Amino acid sequence: MALRAAVFLDKDGTVLVDDPYNVDPGRMAYAPMAFAALSRLGATGVCLVVISNQSGVARGLFAADALHDVQVKLAAMFRAAGARLDGFYWCPHHPDGVVEDYAVDCDCRKPKPGLLLRAAQELDLDLKDSWFVGDILDDVEAGNRAGCRSILLDVGNETEWRTGPGREPFCRAPDLDAAARIIIGHQAARSAQGA
Repeated sequence: MALRAAVFLDKDGTVLVDDPYNVDPGRMAYAPMAFAALSRLGATGVCLVVISNQSGVARGLFAADALHDVQVKLAAMFRAAGARLDGFYWCPHHPDGVVEDYAVDCDCRKPKPGLLLRAAQELDLDLKDSWFVGDILDDVEAGNRAGCRSILLDVGNETEWRTGPGREPFCRAPDLDAAARIIIGHQAARSAQGA
């Protein structure tokens, strides 16, 4: 089976308005320009996968099964924009968690690339032809470590600015729709060159 490209998307602050530790589907709302971006990406047929740290599980703020309803709502929001949610991968861990089973240093919590590697294996994705779009440098690092091109959304959510190896984005964008335009333009240029 031929591998396909994907666009990996961070959830909070990228696809959705950043509402910390929210698992109430009724409060889930598109981030600015996210609906347009999903419509644009959906029209291309590219595989769309959401990658999210969900340390609220480890912190005892909500149970892991609460994320089922989040995934159902997320998929509905993608459909409403004319796109398809091909995967929702989330990390429940945090080393400082209070729930013993989840209070671990794992391979899946961003900036580690474990969730992207798992998604690539399960969904037959070509990481070197894929993108990761997120609103903080941990997203950039996770994407870069997985072998993707990364785009940092300059929306004010990165506050630490810890630089270092693997934390430099391929480019920056002011919102998700601008990132979608960059991705589509880059892929079109590569196709025209026969790359």
